[in-house]
Amino acid sequence: MRLLLMRHGQTFANVTGELDTADPGLELTPLGHTQAAAAAKALVDERLGAVYVSSRIRTHQTAAPTSLERSLDPVQMAGLEEVQAGEFEMRNDHDAIHGYISTVAAWLEGRVDVRMPGAETGEEFLHRYDSAVERIVTAGHDAALIVSHGAALRTWISSRMQPSDFAPPATEPLHNTALIVLEGDPYDGWRLVSWHGEPVGGRFLDDPTAADPTGDLDED
Repeated sequence: MRLLLMRHGQTFANVTGELDTADPGLELTPLGHTQAAAAAKALVDERLGAVYVSSRIRTHQTAAPTSLERSLDPVQMAGLEEVQAGEFEMRNDHDAIHGYISTVAAWLEGRVDVRMPGAETGEEFLHRYDSAVERIVTAGHDAALIVSHGAALRTWISSRMQPSDFAPPATEPLHNTALIVLEGDPYDGWRLVSWHGEPVGGRFLDDPTAADPTGDLDED
């Protein structure tokens, strides 16, 4: 199966650097809507059998132009949500950002027993994301688009893709409407086809002034 995984467009929390992971989450900014429209055009040559989104409003808004272009109804799939921030929810201070990023970094190093304060462990996160992807695969599509979240995509992909000569580091930037393409399945593994860390519609759609802590997994 060909699996296209896209991060949502820019939200108001991305601009301010707040850790927005709870339901329903903040909406897209005007730039985020522009990124979503550009993403639909960038994907025009992809043969998609379905479009999947998390429960957060930003993924629905990001998927809308692509879904409309394909006459596909986006399917909300439980488990595709962002890594839960727990005690750090809607904070953008140094201690919160450090706590969130350091916990995700521990998971990326294989220490999935570490718990996000007030939320899930890496093992619990991977289980719910694996379950969502498995349900998508068993639906029988040749190719599907998943619109999800920065830390969640980085963690799941880095943990589940097969070793590759051109595999990017887990801390590779994953900006709004970045696109990663995998091929394979949950049973034989996933092969990385491409990792496009910038907005898929073009670098000019990026916002270098946004704080966006889950875009670069970097506290600086």
